[in-house]
Amino acid sequence: MVNLATVSMTGFATRQGGMPGWSWAWDVRSVNGKGFDLRLRLPDWVEGLETAVRAEAAERIRRGSITIGLKLARESGADVARVSPAGLEAALAAVAATMQAAGRRGIALAAPSATEVLGMRGVTEQGGETLDPEAAAALLSALRADLRAALDDLDAMRRAEGQALGRVILAQVDRIADLTEAAASAAEARRPAVAQQLRDNLARVMAGAAEADPARVAQELALLAVKSDVAEEIDRLRAHADAARGHLADPGAVGRKLDFLMQEFLREANTLCSKSGDAALTAIGLDLKHVIDQMREQVQNVE
Repeated sequence: MVNLATVSMTGFATRQGGMPGWSWAWDVRSVNGKGFDLRLRLPDWVEGLETAVRAEAAERIRRGSITIGLKLARESGADVARVSPAGLEAALAAVAATMQAAGRRGIALAAPSATEVLGMRGVTEQGGETLDPEAAAALLSALRADLRAALDDLDAMRRAEGQALGRVILAQVDRIADLTEAAASAAEARRPAVAQQLRDNLARVMAGAAEADPARVAQELALLAVKSDVAEEIDRLRAHADAARGHLADPGAVGRKLDFLMQEFLREANTLCSKSGDAALTAIGLDLKHVIDQMREQVQNVE
């Protein structure tokens, strides 16, 4: 019995929170990825937020394409924005310079309205951008606490899906193991026919070439016998099945290892088919390739 520990790379979680003056919502999503790829959609004025989010995510997630977004808003009735004296001065200077340059070229420009000036970049500053250090630290701490909870939810979802995924993969490994034993039986059953075929080939060669070197002929036939022997492929398929079960019980990030193992499974199945020389054994090899392809699709979701 295998104690499954697989973790899926797919999942999502949301978390809403707030504190006096603020409300927010975290959105965390995870999909398949070759490595750890983190994408952030965060307010850029909360000092230390991006660093904290990256640290929290890297601590929990080892593989996958992760998107973390935060919507942060003032509560209704709170000061939303204030005029920045420095920003206003810079905007007015830019307007004056623009109008003067246009005048020198004979171009008449209408003076912008107060609303248009206030809409210029840097003229107003959001209240959150002017938080005092104590308030900013409290906000960051509250945001991090809710992010941890959201990541906990994401982790729980990835693990639950990983259990279901692990059961599917384990059933496929068991099917591969059954087909491997069927291949071993088929290979054993064809042994008399293979031996007889080699004897017939030897007889035809010796009859058609009286001067043929018996030692050379025997060497060539022995080589043909080796090329038709699938014992090594069957042994490796058995070993790969045992290794796959071990990876499914490993709590670490085993997705890459399983993906590599799929290549090894397929290589042995292809070789088995090419060396079979027997309809029954070839059919088993084709079934093996079909199950391995299905298993490879599932493995792509494992962390």
